[in-house]
Amino acid sequence: MPSNPRMPRTFTGMYNYLFKTEAHLLAGDPDPVWKNLGITEEEMTQWSAFKAEYSDLYFQYSDDTNTRTKAIRDKMQNALDRVVEFDQRARFLDRIAASREVTIDDLKIFNIKKGPLQKSIKTTRIMSISENVTVTMQPLGGGMVGVKCYSMSGQRAHIIDDADCVQYAYMVGLTPPAAVTDEGIIFGLSSRASFNLSLGANQARNNLYIFFRWFNTRHPKLAGPWGPLQNSVII
Repeated sequence: MPSNPRMPRTFTGMYNYLFKTEAHLLAGDPDPVWKNLGITEEEMTQWSAFKAEYSDLYFQYSDDTNTRTKAIRDKMQNALDRVVEFDQRARFLDRIAASREVTIDDLKIFNIKKGPLQKSIKTTRIMSISENVTVTMQPLGGGMVGVKCYSMSGQRAHIIDDADCVQYAYMVGLTPPAAVTDEGIIFGLSSRASFNLSLGANQARNNLYIFFRWFNTRHPKLAGPWGPLQNSVII
């Protein structure tokens, strides 16, 4: 047995370990932590089953007057041994430690020590972007429209920290679209917060109708919400 195992070997320690790790794995937005760490649904179900079984046994074990019998202690030891065996067989904690998405919080919750490697681990998991894009637009002539994108509190155009670009969806004409999903909408990305849209000189006297949102190309499912429809005349 390791001198300092990741999993506790005491009944109370294992109860607390299963309780906090299961809650941590089930948390997360939009995807639960277990999915980000590469844990399968079957393994997550098994982990929750271990926690449920152990919680029931621990409740009986805690009553040292009436139900802390040798049979209950034997059942708890058997349940503890099966959790440890599951980890060894599935390399459960090793895979969490090796995950590209693991954070320092994950390592602390699971009592995983990574030594010098911990310096390169992310401190937090990237969450869904909730902020809208604040936009100014200026018709430049020749069918060109200048766009500048800001954070809600920013004084200069910039891409917010949780995104690496801005996504836009536009339509040219005289009738505004009802939603970003309307037929004929054109989508694009810009890695710059200030950029020009070239719509063509033949579009003069039409209107540009356009939606914006913050976007992260490495985590597209975490993109921000589409903001309200913006419009500009084209000259």
